[in-house]
Formats: sequence, C-alpha cells, structure tokens
Amino acid sequence: MVTWAIITIEALSAVALIFLVLLHSGRGGGISDLMGGSMGAAATGSTVVERNLDRITIATALVFTFATLSLDLRLQ
Repeated sequence: MVTWAIITIEALSAVALIFLVLLHSGRGGGISDLMGGSMGAAATGSTVVERNLDRITIATALVFTFATLSLDLRLQ
C-alpha cells in the first residue's frame, strides 16, 4: 500500500517536473537561440514569476528525489 503511494507521488512529481522545466524561458546559447526564440532585452532580468517558478521547480525536484530514494530503500 505504501509502495503504491510512493510510486504515485513519484509519477506525479515526474510529470510536474517535466511541465515546470518546459515553462522556463531560454537563457541563450541553446536551441531556443538557434530557432530564433530569444527576445533580447525583454527576456533578460529575473521577474517575480521566474523566481517563483524556480522555487516551485526546485521543490518538485526535491519531492521527486526523495520519492525515488524512499522507493529504492523500500524495494531493497
């Protein structure tokens, strides 16, 4: 029962992490610059929304990490 709960938490956090990473804006020098995705001065600077998105992404990554480690310890 507990194992299925951990698997569910891990799966949901994995999907959320993918979604949150895709929401981040490109910082330049990557594929987004290659495809013309850079907005110049409009994309520079860190807004409150970007900082909050960073915090949510880090929290989700920590949930995913702890779920993975606890699942690993539980299945050994």
